[in-house]
Amino acid sequence: MKPRPRYHEPIVAVSAEPFLVTCLSAVYMEKVCAAEQAFVTLATNDSYARGAMVLGKSLRNHKTSKKLVVLVGPHVSDQSRAVLHKIFDEVRLVDVLDSGDTAHLAMMKRPDLGVTFTKLHCWTLTHYSKCVFMDADTLVVSNIDELFDREELSAAPDPGWPDCFNSGVFVFRPSNETYGKLLQYCTEHGSFDGAKAIFLQPPLGQCARYATFMAPRHSEPILMSLAVSLSVSIEEPIRLLRCEGGDQGVLNGFFSDWATADINKHLPFIYNMSSIAIYTYLPAFKQYGANAKVVHFLGQMKPWSYTYNLTQRTLRGDVQASSQPGFLLQWWALYSAEVLPMLVREYGDQPFISGCEEDAAASEEHVQPLMSSAERKQRWEQGQADYMGIDSFDNIQKKLDVFLK
Repeated sequence: MKPRPRYHEPIVAVSAEPFLVTCLSAVYMEKVCAAEQAFVTLATNDSYARGAMVLGKSLRNHKTSKKLVVLVGPHVSDQSRAVLHKIFDEVRLVDVLDSGDTAHLAMMKRPDLGVTFTKLHCWTLTHYSKCVFMDADTLVVSNIDELFDREELSAAPDPGWPDCFNSGVFVFRPSNETYGKLLQYCTEHGSFDGAKAIFLQPPLGQCARYATFMAPRHSEPILMSLAVSLSVSIEEPIRLLRCEGGDQGVLNGFFSDWATADINKHLPFIYNMSSIAIYTYLPAFKQYGANAKVVHFLGQMKPWSYTYNLTQRTLRGDVQASSQPGFLLQWWALYSAEVLPMLVREYGDQPFISGCEEDAAASEEHVQPLMSSAERKQRWEQGQADYMGIDSFDNIQKKLDVFLK
């Protein structure tokens, strides 16, 4: 059998006519390659990397014929990247602060839009003809390759304001021209949906703790003061790690005619079914929920915010925050069966937080006596706060959210 020609060599097809020869050149082959399509997601840290791993596995398990691409930030560990390489066809590092391109210049003008600039890099994947972006906190429960029949910018309505689309799942066409225009829009207009401030507490053992607070744009000085106050209150240094702007506000501002221009670009809700909306309109979920194809874990509590008991197959954490724990269990079943073993192999003897526990750990947690307010205050003053339990950053955040309202 004649070896397959390389892309830079012409492919020659001889027809039945004696002198009719059709040469398919390298240029044609490049166009063929560019016709490939891909699902794209983003992981800015190890937590979201695990979400991306589960998302990738769910796409594979439902027999997608498309390529899988993940954009990763510099904070994703080598071990997580190694696992991502085993699931995705392409793992691309995106470091806006170290890029030296127009995105870096735009970032200097709008530091509140840090992760937004990273996410917008999906438009630079011009070796694909069309892509579907999916947030790392989504889970595919059925094949969704038909989304590639849609055009840019196709997305589902946001449950909070249906005249806006939710940017957790959208169809787009990679284009350097569009990418440049989006960067310019970010610089000039920013995002109408505010920013998230991410605080980092230095590692306790091997685990760094994060907390997220909603704040208006351009409020970095206020957030820095909050970091100082928190440092004093818990006698541990806390620093402002970064401010994340809202990509949804940017994209809705840029594609501002989405609500009225073309109804064909309105994806059915089953392609981006949020757990928040399930709670607000439970009768509709009971009627149509079985048709769901993508579940989006919107809100503060992500699947990886919980702890999963491998023996009992139950969750520990504020499960009431989710109106459909069944989808959470589905996420954890996939993670524990197909993702966790790969993470274990990559970490080897190095300790890491898997998010899973055995019965012994769960039993020990349940028999811990409750402390009085005076005892808890005394432990705080002694620097013995229960960072992994009642005094976790998630709980601190909830208190601050109530205080700042």
